[in-house]
Amino acid sequence: MNFLFRDTRGPRLCPRGAVIAIGAFDGLHRGHQTLIGRVLARAHERACDAVVLSFEPLPREYFGRGERLPRLSTAREKIEMTRALGVDRLGLLRFNAALTATSAEDFVEQILVHRLGACEVWIGPDFRFGHNRRGDVAMLRDIGAELGFTAHTIEPVLIDGERISSTRVRAALLTGDHALAQRLLGRDFAIGGRVIHGQKLGRTLGYPTANISLGRRRPPVHGIYAVRVSGAGLRDWPSVASLGTRPTVDGRELLLEAHLFDFDGDLYGQRLRVDFIAKIRDEARFANLDDLIERMHLDSIEARRILSNLPSNQRELA
Repeated sequence: MNFLFRDTRGPRLCPRGAVIAIGAFDGLHRGHQTLIGRVLARAHERACDAVVLSFEPLPREYFGRGERLPRLSTAREKIEMTRALGVDRLGLLRFNAALTATSAEDFVEQILVHRLGACEVWIGPDFRFGHNRRGDVAMLRDIGAELGFTAHTIEPVLIDGERISSTRVRAALLTGDHALAQRLLGRDFAIGGRVIHGQKLGRTLGYPTANISLGRRRPPVHGIYAVRVSGAGLRDWPSVASLGTRPTVDGRELLLEAHLFDFDGDLYGQRLRVDFIAKIRDEARFANLDDLIERMHLDSIEARRILSNLPSNQRELA
């Protein structure tokens, strides 16, 4: 059975029927995890498939007309995290002109019923779907009564009296409040990618780095951080990282550079995950390389201090 599907049309994917969660699921925070947990439990009770239905690009990205959203997770990361939760199938529907023109009624009939065999559909309280966002839980319940499925919402998951949302996680990260972001996500915010060859400047300065290109991704973090690095046989390796454009050397491309403390090895071509633990400072332009080296030394001392005083956080999804 293929885990991932992207097409809205085709043969039925879930002959046993499906309990379905629908949403953007950017970051798979604790609110998303609660919704998916409910779907997993109900699918087990009904002996059918647990399905998460989402979209790529995210609707906000599509309607932003090229404006890059500070995403919490890439499509690849969403696939990996959803699989780790134990879901049977993940749909990343192509969010394009054809899908936006699809009426809410056709979305339900073509995708939820004919493609997936919906038994139950679960959404967040604010979720809307279909052309002009006409679809909501009330419409799902009305159509479901005719076509043989039920529709449900879950109560908002609150922390400090406020609803957990992807927007709230982004705001916490943008302001450097990683403790709050960790509570909202149920884990540290992380960026994964493959190590590429760089200019080798860090090596000449005494701080060799593993460089990860971000491509078109615009993360909700920027600056210098205490981090932990995993992958390529490493787990939670204490490190210091810079995410920015390297203004001192007139860099332009957004780059994630991680210096792994007391590590000597070849990581080129390997996939790493960088967990952001705490922000040390904003990126800055220095007058010369000597000033930059001095500041890198201080950043490393601070990162070691931060990491030595914190236990390794749980990495698995809660």
